[in-house]
Amino acid sequence: MTRTNTTTGARGDLDVFEYALLRVVPHVERGELINAGVLVYCRARSFLAARTHLDEDRLYALDPCADVRGVRAALRAVENVCDGGAGAGQAAGDDAGRRFRWLVAPRSTVVQPGPVHTGLTANPEAESERLLDLLVR
Repeated sequence: MTRTNTTTGARGDLDVFEYALLRVVPHVERGELINAGVLVYCRARSFLAARTHLDEDRLYALDPCADVRGVRAALRAVENVCDGGAGAGQAAGDDAGRRFRWLVAPRSTVVQPGPVHTGLTANPEAESERLLDLLVR
């Protein structure tokens, strides 16, 4: 699919991508959350990545006793699953799409995915950084 890239004005091949925010919900029963990362998947380019940024001050505003080390470990685990390889554990042998679907499955944990959204991009790597800056930082 060839379209004009609205960010750069350049024409190029755009591919469908999917993304979901990674949210930190310190008290699931209260429903308060902060955004701490973004998952980006582009099937056409076999691209899967997680970009994370934990704002500890925001987290402590919701929960002064938050387990920051535990939250960081959970975010690193998501990054490892996206990267594949030995760090992905049992998911290491799965393709990027299967790993993405597993990561975005709803769950009631402190670190959880938000809803999946779609878009078009010529560069999923750059898109993941743009979304992190726009929606998390």
